[in-house]
Amino acid sequence: MAETRLLERVTASDLFLLLWDDYGWSTDIGGLAILDGTNLLDEDGNVRLDAVRRHLEPRMHLVPRFRQLLCRPRLGLGWPLWIDAPYFDLAEHIHVHALAPPGDQGQLLRICQQLARRPFDPARPLWELWLLPGLPDQRVGAFLKLHHVLADGPAAMAAFGALLDRTADAPVDGAPPWTPTPTPSTGELFRDNLRRRRHELGIGWSGLVHPSRTLRLARRALPAWREVLTEKPAPRTSLNHPVGRERRLTIVRGRLDAIKLVAHVHHATVNDVVLTAVAGGLRQLLASRGEDVHGLVQRAMVTISHHEARPGEAQGNTPGWMMVPLPIGEPDSLCRLTLIAAETSARRGRARPEAGSGIFRFVAGQRIWYQLFPRQRSVNLVVSNVPGPPMRLYLAGAPLLEVFPVLPPMGNLTLVVAALSYAGQLNFTVAADQDSCPDVEVFARGVRDALDDLAQPILGSETGGRAGVTESVPMPDAPVTPRRSPR
Repeated sequence: MAETRLLERVTASDLFLLLWDDYGWSTDIGGLAILDGTNLLDEDGNVRLDAVRRHLEPRMHLVPRFRQLLCRPRLGLGWPLWIDAPYFDLAEHIHVHALAPPGDQGQLLRICQQLARRPFDPARPLWELWLLPGLPDQRVGAFLKLHHVLADGPAAMAAFGALLDRTADAPVDGAPPWTPTPTPSTGELFRDNLRRRRHELGIGWSGLVHPSRTLRLARRALPAWREVLTEKPAPRTSLNHPVGRERRLTIVRGRLDAIKLVAHVHHATVNDVVLTAVAGGLRQLLASRGEDVHGLVQRAMVTISHHEARPGEAQGNTPGWMMVPLPIGEPDSLCRLTLIAAETSARRGRARPEAGSGIFRFVAGQRIWYQLFPRQRSVNLVVSNVPGPPMRLYLAGAPLLEVFPVLPPMGNLTLVVAALSYAGQLNFTVAADQDSCPDVEVFARGVRDALDDLAQPILGSETGGRAGVTESVPMPDAPVTPRRSPR
């Protein structure tokens, strides 16, 4: 008798993020890297695209999702699943988009905004890598874009890392043979769905016959759910407004060693310092809009990864969360850090269930949440902080000088902040809804000011003068338009 094939269905957490498509929100995540293109460009300044593809082709087996399609069976055949693409051509996924001279940071970010807006072709694997030459000093941007159903932040970092080397002269191995697995038949899909439903019924029955264990697990998860569902709603501000598909990006460069020193001196964590800087950015942004920030507290949903065992080989989505109140009304950065560190310390020990758990294990529960999402008042913004590799990495022999993570706004969260550590840096990317937050650069300035304010008493005393955490960033070419508070 032939062995039963185990099909790769999406998880409840994957499905939770896949549903973004149905509500018109951007579904891509990714990262922007700045490369030293000295060995990546030819004499005319063009990317040696064929050489890059030849270098990356042997690595595709390290990221199986990069050669798979998302199949959505008809009703009765179960959840979506991953199947091998019957045909895969790397040239359809690695492209070049040159910046018009003179290329600068503002133009680079606008191109990434445009590329992020392009929908994926569902007939191909859901990822793209864009090489963006035209920056000064032979630098080249590299924008990796993934559909969120493929990966959360740590899994996206693992996927990107599989394409990179630890040395500039890493050997290029031959591509291992790849034969796509046949698409499952209707009968296979039906039997697999039936088997999974039986398994779920078994889990449900086990919960009924062991009520004490079920109650114990529910009690462990209850504090985390209470943070989202029953804590006092945050005051209304202009941060929460239904978002569209257009976004605006800005970046903040930070020094990881300085941020670690600030955290150590004040008995806090790096993530506490990140949240304190975000609170400083929010204070400056809302005040510039004429909103009253006195005594104001806003709520950040801080993403937490459950890729704990083997983060370097992570794939898929296992997101958790921690809700952290940000004291926007506190004008002193150090006092804000003390308050935030106390909050995170008290909340850190709570069990953190995945987003696809509880009522969100069921499609009906997920859809109810999304119907309410554009009007929710539990969350004001999302903050993600992903640890990246401490050493320098290389793409087809080109050093990665900087890396910036990119997450999309969604629901009524007009501002999303992603931070990533890499090779001594801690860089921030701020993604904002274009219509609701055209003044996102004001927020970025507030983040820089807060980081430098925290570092000045420590680093300034060591250097005998003004010293900060951040590096200066050119302003975007487009003018910053003040946004009026909503009626």
